[in-house]
This record gives sequence, structure tokens and C-alpha cells, in this order.
Amino acid sequence: MEVVIVPDAKAGGELIAEAMAALVRRKPDALLGVATGSTPLPIYEALTAKVREGEVDASRARICQLDEYVGLPAGHPESYRSVVLREVVEPLGLSESAFMGPDGSAEDVQGACEAYDRALAEAGGVDLQLLGIGTDGHIGFNEPCSSLASRTRIKTLTEQTRVDNARFFEGDIEQVPHHVITQGIGTILEARHLVLLATGEGKADAVAATVEGPVASVVPASALQLHPHATVVVDEAAASKLKLAEYFRHTYANKPAWQGL
Repeated sequence: MEVVIVPDAKAGGELIAEAMAALVRRKPDALLGVATGSTPLPIYEALTAKVREGEVDASRARICQLDEYVGLPAGHPESYRSVVLREVVEPLGLSESAFMGPDGSAEDVQGACEAYDRALAEAGGVDLQLLGIGTDGHIGFNEPCSSLASRTRIKTLTEQTRVDNARFFEGDIEQVPHHVITQGIGTILEARHLVLLATGEGKADAVAATVEGPVASVVPASALQLHPHATVVVDEAAASKLKLAEYFRHTYANKPAWQGL
């Protein structure tokens, strides 16, 4: 696992955006897996700036999502599909046809999960998947003790997660769905490059357990240790519990520039 320590969230966003831009330059129709939430916003802002300034042509790029609420009506402003279209697809100047995600409003939710796994495979697989991490080490909605071989499936949100997400629903927890569709850990591990961004002291314990702890289902993100090309980008606060922080700083500082991420 490659660990890169950056000064702050903006620097992390710029670094990852350049890695995504470099991928699109090499493979114009790359399939980019995106995550929602506030952590990846600096990535999307930096990548959008590169597109607007003509540094990269993303017109053929494709976007896919990591997870989706179950039961929200099509077009609901807080469905993750709507969020990704608003924060990623539209700013990059892409059409909705460039986007793919699971159908959270399907009558057969399990069938929708299986269909999404098949769609990702038929699309040639995800070239780069962005990930965030929870304070308990979850990735996507794969909570602690999720199977490391799990596929895209329906999960029940914890009460705390629903409380945390209520701010997106006018503060009303009753509007927050109880279930989500999430790529499983096994599905996530099939992407060619995994890039996890973590910022803030609140993520420090989870980052340390992910990077330096054992591979264990109690810390789902630790499965990234099994991947041949996984990059963890953290700011100084999120890196504060890493025993090997100085080693990681030295390694990245002396890495040939042409290798990128």
C-alpha cells in the first residue's frame, strides 16, 4: 500500500485530481469510480479546473458510483445519483449517459445489486475508484465485520449514520432511508487502482488501523492491503497516528516523478 502524506485537504485533492487526469490522458474512456460526501469535493473541484483550463479532455470519460440510497424516488436531490450528477458529471461537462450506478428505486433491490455488478464488469471494470473512510474503518457502506469477499448488496444503515446524514434531509431523520445499495469489498477490490483520501484528526485511528494493522473484517478498509495498486492520501492530522509516518514521507519524496500515483 502506498501512503502519501500531504499538508491539507486541498493539496490531497490536487494530487489525486492530477492522477485522474493522467489516467484520462492515457485512457480517454476511463471508468472513474466516485464517492460522495465532503471529503472528495477538493478532488472534483481540482479536476473540473483542469478540464476548464484545457489541461485534460475528459469528454469521453465515464463515471460510476460507489453506493446509493434505497427507496428514494428518481430525481430526489439527495439520492447519490443526483449528488454525483451535480458535483461531478455536470461540472466536468459530461452527459448523463456517461454515468452509471445501481437502481435504488428498483422493486427487486437484490436484482439491481447483481445487475450493477454485471454492468461494471461489462463496462470493462473500474479503472480508478475513489474511497473515503469512516471513523470505524468502513468504506462505502461496508460496516465493520463485512465480508472481505462481499459483492454489491443491500445494507441497513446504522442509527448513527442516519443521524449523521439527517443534515442533508433538512435535519429530519425520518426522511433518511434505512437501507442503501453499496459495492461490496470484493467488488471494490476489482478496480485497477484504489485511491483513499482521509483528512482530519478524527480519521487518524482508522487510517492507522487500515495501513499498519492486520487485515481484518472489523476494519473493512484494511482490505486495501490486499490490492496490488492502492494509494492512501492523508493530511497531517489524519496521519498523526501512523508509526511509519516519516518512512512514508521519505518514500514519496524520493519517488520518481514519472511514476505519479
